[in-house]
Amino acid sequence: MRRRLAALLIVPALALTATACGSDDGKKDAADKADSSASPKAAEVPKPVDTANPMPKVSGALGKKATITLPKGDPSGKFVVHTLSEGSGAEVKKNDLVSMNFTGKLWKGGKDLGTTYGAQGGGDQMVTAGGQGQLPAFAQAVTGQKEGSRVLVVAPPAAGFGSQGNPQAGISATDTLVFAVDIGKVIPKKAEGTQGAIPSNLPQIKADAEAPATISVPKNDPPKQLVDQVLIKGKGAEVKSGQTVAMQYSGAAWKPNAGKEKAELFDSSWKTGQPFSTVIGKGQVIKGWDTGIVGKHVGDRVLLVIPADQAYGKEAKGKTLPANSTLVFVVDILAAH
Repeated sequence: MRRRLAALLIVPALALTATACGSDDGKKDAADKADSSASPKAAEVPKPVDTANPMPKVSGALGKKATITLPKGDPSGKFVVHTLSEGSGAEVKKNDLVSMNFTGKLWKGGKDLGTTYGAQGGGDQMVTAGGQGQLPAFAQAVTGQKEGSRVLVVAPPAAGFGSQGNPQAGISATDTLVFAVDIGKVIPKKAEGTQGAIPSNLPQIKADAEAPATISVPKNDPPKQLVDQVLIKGKGAEVKSGQTVAMQYSGAAWKPNAGKEKAELFDSSWKTGQPFSTVIGKGQVIKGWDTGIVGKHVGDRVLLVIPADQAYGKEAKGKTLPANSTLVFVVDILAAH
C-alpha cells in the first residue's frame, strides 16, 4: 500500500497525525495508520510559554476563520501558547480527546496554511491532549485550556514538523508556524453504555477498555450479507452521507480467526493514539463501511460483518487479511459533522 495523507484539512499535509497508509486504488483503508515518524519526539518539544517578543495578533469572531497579523522581525524561537479568550467549559486534561478548529500561517512570508472553517475546511478536528505522534502545536496547546477557548500558538520547528519540515505543505525545516486554535468539546474516546446481546452465530465483542477490542469469531461460516448491528445505542445525531466521521475501530478477518477465543486483529485505531476520521458514504472507505455507518448515530457502537465483495474482494493485504476475506469490525462513532 502506498503512503497517503490522512486528515481532511484544507491543507491536507497538516494532518494531526502526519501521514497514513492507504490502498493503491486511492481509497482510504479502514485500517489507516498514523505515522508518528513525521512528528517530533516529545523530548524535543520545548515547554510552552505564555508570551514572547514579537507576538502575532489575532482578530475575528470565535467559531469562525481568524485573521492573523504577523509582526515585523524574526520569531523568538519559543513555543508560545497564549489564551486569547477563555471559554466557560471544562478544562482539557492530558489524554482527553477534544475537538478543535484552526486558522494558520507561516511566520516567514505569511503563507496561508488554511483553516478548518468553511465548506472546504474539513470542520472539527480531533486531537488527543498531550498525545505523542501528533503535531505538538495542537496536542500540547490544547492541554490545560478550557472548552470554548481561543488560543494563539506560535510553534517553532520542534513544536511543528521538526527537522524534516513538510515539503508538501511548503513548510521548511526552519519554519515557525502560527495558529489561532478554537477549542471545542472534550469527547468520549469510546461509546458509552451497556452493550446489547449478540447472536451466537456472529462474532462476540469485548470493548470495555480504551484499547483494541477483543473479537471472538465463531466456527460457523460467515453471513453472506452485510451485518451492521448496533451494540450500544448513542444519543447523538444521525450520521449522514458526506459527513466527516471520527471513529474508534478494531478489525479482524473471519476465516483465519474462526473458533479462536481472541482474533488476531489486522488493525485498530487504538494503536495510533488517534481516532480514524473520514468522509463517509462517498467511496472514501470500503463499501461495507459506507453502507454500515451511514444512518447510525453519534455514540453508537456498531458490529460490522462485511462480505468480501463489500471489502477488499480478491485483494490480499498481508497474512492477517487474506484474499476473499469477510471482515469483522467493531466501530464506536465519536463525532460527525
